[in-house]
Amino acid sequence: MRGALLGRDRIMSAAAESAGEFSAAEIEAGRRLFAGEWNFLSAAGSLESLPPMAGPEVAFAGRSNVGKSSLINALTGRRALARTSNTPGRTQELIFFGRGDVGGAGATGRPVVVVDMPGYGYAAAAKSKISAWTRLIHDYLRGRATLARVYLLVDSRHGLMAADERILQTLDEAAVSYQIVLTKCDRIAASELAERLASVQTQLKRRPAAYPIVLKTSAQTGAGIAELRAAICRLLQERG
Repeated sequence: MRGALLGRDRIMSAAAESAGEFSAAEIEAGRRLFAGEWNFLSAAGSLESLPPMAGPEVAFAGRSNVGKSSLINALTGRRALARTSNTPGRTQELIFFGRGDVGGAGATGRPVVVVDMPGYGYAAAAKSKISAWTRLIHDYLRGRATLARVYLLVDSRHGLMAADERILQTLDEAAVSYQIVLTKCDRIAASELAERLASVQTQLKRRPAAYPIVLKTSAQTGAGIAELRAAICRLLQERG
């Protein structure tokens, strides 16, 4: 088992290098971007209640229980910024987070905003609630000019599922840039991780709005978090 875990870590390290070969300066810039005190800004349960567009936004989406809240907490260095729960589908609104100081400014000079999107694919939720979540997600994706990219989280143990395919279709139709981030990579053996990575990358080839590099992370161990921060920092610099 130990050998499998070490092999998995080597795969994750090699993949991180190929995913743009982040320099030490980029890793540090990513660290600074997400350092400091992150706070809750606002919540929106409808298009009308969305906050005014200001700085660039990076949104995190994924199936319920994919580990989205844990990843956001790891990304921002806060243990309880995004609420984690054993109850799938608890997040029912778009949740906006930002830094309380000016140090979180991206390349535009405006503070970057992290958006926690409602989880999807939870079959036990009421149909009316699922419909409301779906409408909110679609409205946000199609009408948010400040949205720089959606990071779609996928459980590395399961890969892309039917519910993921539906949101990918929406992102493609809305021409919203998105990137796949595998989560919980500490819970899968090296051989399975390599197979999952290859499968997801193959599936993305037919997706016009998909960024081709798949990132691998573990909120539990911190693996891949520095690279995710650097990737977001690079995105904001390229976006200008």
